[in-house]
Amino acid sequence: MIVSTQLFEAYLDCPTKCWLLSRAEPATGNIYAQWAREQNDAYCNRGRTRLLMAFPESDRAVAPPVERNFVKATWRLAVELRLRTNDLESSLWAVERTPQGRGKPAHFVPYRFGFANKLTKNDRLSLAFDAFVLSEMIGRAVTVGKIIHGDRYTILTVRLASLRTGVQKLIKAIAALLADDSPPNLVLNRHCDQCEFQTRCRKRAIEKDELTLLSGMSENERKKLRDKGIFTVTQLSYTFRPRRRRCRTNSSMFYRHSPILNSFISATTRRSS
Repeated sequence: MIVSTQLFEAYLDCPTKCWLLSRAEPATGNIYAQWAREQNDAYCNRGRTRLLMAFPESDRAVAPPVERNFVKATWRLAVELRLRTNDLESSLWAVERTPQGRGKPAHFVPYRFGFANKLTKNDRLSLAFDAFVLSEMIGRAVTVGKIIHGDRYTILTVRLASLRTGVQKLIKAIAALLADDSPPNLVLNRHCDQCEFQTRCRKRAIEKDELTLLSGMSENERKKLRDKGIFTVTQLSYTFRPRRRRCRTNSSMFYRHSPILNSFISATTRRSS
């Protein structure tokens, strides 16, 4: 199974989403997911145009043929690059090639685009995945990438060396997930509100009365309950025991919320004294 950019990004959001996309499961639709996808595609097109205008026409290339190591490449900026090697596939929006002089290999810098003003760790990991595929293609490490994002088209330079090991671990986890014929354990998370499979997953969680319906419960807590034989919300409900009320020696404290009773107790106390 090919690990592509789309599947890698989906896995960062939710393993179930990644597995469903790999099986071409029909999406149930999500208004926000569709809006975000359209916004990002439009932003990428605008960002790509702005980036192309920064280079002379002779130094640009659109969807150039992919050659091993790019030895014969003459472009300085290429857009719409599709790379595939070692069961990995990446669709790069843009790659900058910087010659280093006679006899020295050129440096390659992958670009990503995002309409959001605030970037997340997933954005950096997705860029690192593109860089990893590119490095496998050219046969040497790609150490720097750039993300153009936000209303002002801010350019963020990302050092990729520290992310490479994490990307390799994620690729192995995704490959193992895709090799399994059964889907992973269903887990509802914060990404569900932005996912095209939201209706499907929530319906199944309700049908099976999954513990994941309790949003405040962590995965470790769910695992401890499953180890005890508790797999559903209904089973968990039977373990509930109300707290016992503490006995209070001072009756006036016990009735502190009843002004009438407190007045009566005070009057009785004065008479007895």
